[in-house]
Amino acid sequence: MILRLAFGSLLARALTVSMTILAIALSVALFLGVEKLRTGAKASFADTISGTDLIVGARSGSVQLLLYSVFRIGNATNNVTWESYQDIAARPDVDWAVPISLGDSHRQFRVMGTTPEFFERYKYRSGRSLAMKSGLVMDDLFDAVVGADVAETLGYDINDPIVVSHGIASFADHKDQPFRISGILEKTGTPVDRTVIVSLEAIEAIHVDWNNGAQIRGQSTSADVIRGMDLQPQAITAALIGTKSRLQVFNLQRAINEYRSEPLLAILPGVALQELWQIVGIAETALVGVSAMVVVTALIGMMATIFSSLNERRREMAIFRAMGARPSVVLGLLILEAALMALIGAVLGLGLVYLGLWIGQPLIDSAFGLWLPIEAPKLTEIYVLVAVVFASVIVSMVPAIRAYRMSLADGMTVRV
Repeated sequence: MILRLAFGSLLARALTVSMTILAIALSVALFLGVEKLRTGAKASFADTISGTDLIVGARSGSVQLLLYSVFRIGNATNNVTWESYQDIAARPDVDWAVPISLGDSHRQFRVMGTTPEFFERYKYRSGRSLAMKSGLVMDDLFDAVVGADVAETLGYDINDPIVVSHGIASFADHKDQPFRISGILEKTGTPVDRTVIVSLEAIEAIHVDWNNGAQIRGQSTSADVIRGMDLQPQAITAALIGTKSRLQVFNLQRAINEYRSEPLLAILPGVALQELWQIVGIAETALVGVSAMVVVTALIGMMATIFSSLNERRREMAIFRAMGARPSVVLGLLILEAALMALIGAVLGLGLVYLGLWIGQPLIDSAFGLWLPIEAPKLTEIYVLVAVVFASVIVSMVPAIRAYRMSLADGMTVRV
């Protein structure tokens, strides 16, 4: 009976109730959407690299090494000599090692020198391997493989020529040694999508006629001559390491960190990621707090709506009392109306989140490399919906108690 009365009362005030439900729905959608983005960003960062036990670079900070070696953010403070890399790669506990060399760019996209083994060893999203959308891995000295974002943004196709620039945001181009695109990678949602990949020897080749960041005046060596040179690198930026046994990881890490020939740093990618999230944790908490305050504001707005409707409903309450309704019925009616509005708004908000995910998932993946999976509502999301309904009951008790205390005589009085 009381449920039917509550529904009838809400339908009688359809416009006001609809606006209140919409406010709650949008606030819940914002809160859950921020949570989805937060957890999705964490998962995407964590899934950027998998299957790599250690990342080795010059001694600096673990987060800094992770950022420039995996996410192509920032630059290395120093390089690792080729002799040290070979020494580490030859250790009996090392299963595989892939060197990477950074420093140059192509139209604001980073250029990375590495070996063909990178395409076999680099894993993302819990073990997925890189795949070619078209073309092949580098075969010639001046071949290049480009990520999906590079190809899409710059309109590249197989066999198109590209010119690498010296350094980041540099106006000095290696025009005398252009590359040919031999392959385009499938979309991965990782920094690989925004990377131009060439061989380590190619990085040495384009710097044959360069010294101290500038081309030697009047010197230009032909590609055929360069192909006959010894192009073994003198140094690399970092290396990805895989061990034969996970039990050997910490011993190898300690050995590299105590390496005597030069100061090196070995990090576990997962541990460095946790440090990174601790750094951005304050901003993350603030974002969640702001979205939670939006939900609270919507609930307070609902309470204000109920308060404002009490004057119009004095006669309605008085009639209920006159017909024998107990004060608890009046109290329960208003609380039930608030709970129904909150429940409808919360469910609608959850629906808006999943609609937004369905529409925005490919766009966010393409623009930011964040993969937001569309999964069944988690237990935490159900808890949020329950909390919103429970909070609505709490805030509605204030106007409900006031309505319950209204006297029959006051409700029947005609106000002019």
